[in-house]
Amino acid sequence: MSRSLTKILKIFIPLLLGIFLIWYSLGRSTPAEREQLWESILQANKWWILVSFILGSLSHISRAYRWKYLLEPMGYKPLLSNRFMAVMVAYLANFGIPRSGEVLRAVTLSTYEDVPFEKGFGTIISERVADLLILMLIIGISLLLQTEELLTYLADQNINPLYTFFIFFGLVGIIIVCLNIIRRSTWAPFKKLKNLAKGLLEGMKSILKMKRKWAFILHTLFIWTMYVLMFYVIKLCLPETADTPAGIIMAAFVIGSFAVSATNGGIGVYPLAVGGILIFFGVEAHAAEAFGWISWATQTFVVLLFGGLSFIFLPVLNNRK
Repeated sequence: MSRSLTKILKIFIPLLLGIFLIWYSLGRSTPAEREQLWESILQANKWWILVSFILGSLSHISRAYRWKYLLEPMGYKPLLSNRFMAVMVAYLANFGIPRSGEVLRAVTLSTYEDVPFEKGFGTIISERVADLLILMLIIGISLLLQTEELLTYLADQNINPLYTFFIFFGLVGIIIVCLNIIRRSTWAPFKKLKNLAKGLLEGMKSILKMKRKWAFILHTLFIWTMYVLMFYVIKLCLPETADTPAGIIMAAFVIGSFAVSATNGGIGVYPLAVGGILIFFGVEAHAAEAFGWISWATQTFVVLLFGGLSFIFLPVLNNRK
């Protein structure tokens, strides 16, 4: 199979899967159920949706601000505006090509702020490790609040979050070992890769050299608090979910966090996964599915709006480069 065909498949298979899941979800419901779902979405309290939008925006601004703590130890001080726009175009890119955003984010900073790609990308890997640790903490809290029910649901869906963590940290460990081997090797084919390996390692180690570690930690906690609150306030949009216990909402957040990476931007999968676990906990089907769609649509709109504007204004505001 050619490389070009492989790339095309990586882009379109997740997208087609998401479209199929939307079609399947709507197709298996009756016209009355679809009408009820649509009415629930239309009648949702728009003010709480706006609050969710604002909270999501604050999380992205904080992520852009936090990035400076990893870049400063290497001597780079890019503008906050460029860091924010790099973050948003990265999220937007993931809707087209899953996992391409991290690369584009590093490329953007390299283009407009002269931060070497390999160093910028290394800091992004370190960020992901920190974020995954917080997600593990949230999963732990969710398990404490809804232990038996959440474990039953995960077992029914053949989902084991520990596999994700082991795979991620295993890959990070393998990457570090390989980069060190390349950096120290005298083998001719590795010579061209030495600078790349050195830069990636420097970027990843920047998290250990930060002067303001507590500021980085506080921003990380703030980012994930905004993520959770952005999701949580959606329950107040619908009368059927307004009294849903916090533990159930946290369980739905955890499931949604894993579902969002299954397809391009979680299209199809995210609303179904979130709605499915709420139904599992006894929420009415039309309200549970409406919750999933409203939550996904709000998060998606934040990315589409700021990501689209960032694509436009990055070259405009950096016209000298």
